[in-house]
Amino acid sequence: METEPVTLTSNETCLLSAKPRIAFFDFAGCEGDQLQIANLEEKLLDILAHVEVVSFREIKTGHGDDYDIAFVEGSITRPEDEERIKEIRSKAKVLVALGACAAIGGINCLKNFMGEGFYRDVVYGPQAGWYRTYAARPLSAVVTVDAEIPGCPIDRLEFARVVKELLLGRTPWLPDYPVCVECKMAGNVCRFDMGKMCLGIITRAGCGACCVTEGAHCWGCRGLFPTANLDAARQVMDRAGFDRRQVQDLMRFFLGDTRAGL
Repeated sequence: METEPVTLTSNETCLLSAKPRIAFFDFAGCEGDQLQIANLEEKLLDILAHVEVVSFREIKTGHGDDYDIAFVEGSITRPEDEERIKEIRSKAKVLVALGACAAIGGINCLKNFMGEGFYRDVVYGPQAGWYRTYAARPLSAVVTVDAEIPGCPIDRLEFARVVKELLLGRTPWLPDYPVCVECKMAGNVCRFDMGKMCLGIITRAGCGACCVTEGAHCWGCRGLFPTANLDAARQVMDRAGFDRRQVQDLMRFFLGDTRAGL
């Protein structure tokens, strides 16, 4: 069988088959990222010509445990999730965190700032005692993650690019600059100039500043870019006169696992 070398982010090298077997898994999340992939339409057919899907419940029935690449959506929110993700990791040559919840913890980390009794009551009501739960966390808090595709939801074209890079034996890359760069390229008016809050100044680019372009602000769903200056961001927010609690709430919406002190 022909093989293609793949260099992982951990600087290890593994061999994928000529037509790698891929599988999709989900933990705590909405499965919106997998839906984005299903919506690739013609490009999905191109991808399927080069891989064998052994598990992807949104587009096919059946499941296989023999896979090379695992795409995992959702965050870890229960002790038993750790055993399951470790088993997936042990079978996969490459593990890719798919979406904000898997890559950075995402919205699920909001509960980390609440009392357990409160969120148990809100989510489970009278059955609160039936379910196990603990502080939400990204996959990387439990297992080694070889690549990430952040965002809520992911950019489906970025997914296609990452798959192509893996098949070519390349290490997938992500933009290392802020959303502000893409926002300027899109010709958007800076949200701070409009008197609004925005996290584009500290958030990793790659989304094309889609939320700002559509009239909202950046929510930070792609996580912090590598050299994000949180102190400078705090000064910008303070100088603009925003209430510290509002800024904190916006930061915690997606970036709760960073424990960023804004």
